[in-house]
Amino acid sequence: MSGKGAQELLDDLPPISYVWRTPVRRPRVSEADIPDPVTPQSVTPAMRARLERIVGRAPEVMVKITGRTKDAGHLKSHLEYIMRNGELTAETEQGSLMQGREGLKDLQSRWTEDTVLDDKRRRDGSVSVNIILSMPPGTDPIAVKDAVRAFAIETFEPNHDYVFVQHLDDMHPHVHLTVRSQGYNGKRLNPRKADLAVWRERFAGELRLRGVAAEATPRRTRGKVRKHDKGTVVALRRRGVVPNTDKGAREDVVRAAKAGVGAARPWEAKARDRQVKIRAQYLAHAKELERTGNGSDRALAMRVREFVAKMPDPETRREQLARELAGAARQARRAQAREESKREPGGGRRER
Repeated sequence: MSGKGAQELLDDLPPISYVWRTPVRRPRVSEADIPDPVTPQSVTPAMRARLERIVGRAPEVMVKITGRTKDAGHLKSHLEYIMRNGELTAETEQGSLMQGREGLKDLQSRWTEDTVLDDKRRRDGSVSVNIILSMPPGTDPIAVKDAVRAFAIETFEPNHDYVFVQHLDDMHPHVHLTVRSQGYNGKRLNPRKADLAVWRERFAGELRLRGVAAEATPRRTRGKVRKHDKGTVVALRRRGVVPNTDKGAREDVVRAAKAGVGAARPWEAKARDRQVKIRAQYLAHAKELERTGNGSDRALAMRVREFVAKMPDPETRREQLARELAGAARQARRAQAREESKREPGGGRRER
């Protein structure tokens, strides 16, 4: 990029919140998103703290809606699963501990009886929303459970019944949180993408209060454009089975190659443009940190630059497949050329 082009990009940079805020219509504004009113380009303490966590690769929290229960039988099977048929202890919004099959039965009957009395509920309306909150292996499980408790109190206690159970039979310490859809005020829980973004940040904040390094940033903050593959797809690959999604994607790439269509798609160009802006914003903040003359700021600026340098190429799944297939085709052509050279007179194979 020319010096003039780079300067134009810097002059047109979006705010730092563009880098780490999940792209939703009505994002929640955090302290790290608010610029200094006197010197808008400076790095505020809240921004600096978040930059420290990002370039230090603080573990990313996971908050995921795993499903919704639709009726009494569905709720019963879900509660049996998260409580391991009564072997694990569940905790409710009142702090009560539900133990054994009797506790499981009591909770299930109470929620479903209330559902029958809900005359505003659609026939296919959910009884509960099921959420899982997880952290990477090695995270203190006690801190995770305490953070989930605090998260649930702040998020749901004013209006919803809920129950949560921690599972420790997996490398990832995680908690299953089941929230009753019907609220005390008559409104039903229907979380959107913006809600999940808020929930992730809140959960990460509760973990940090308990001494656990945690962040909640979108993929683009870390230079990634591809979504994570679904668990079923990953499991099939591990078993050596090619998922239908992979087969379809490869067929699409092959068809496009045969048709001579190799240009980047509009959304791919948009993703690359977004990554250019994000990386430029990181580097602009590194430059601002260096200007302070403070030793710790300069050290952070160096780490920011290293972080940007190591960010992966913003490659989509289609682009990756096209690259892999093109590489395989080149290898096949080389192998064929070697075989043909061996068959030619003087090519290394004697004719009898």
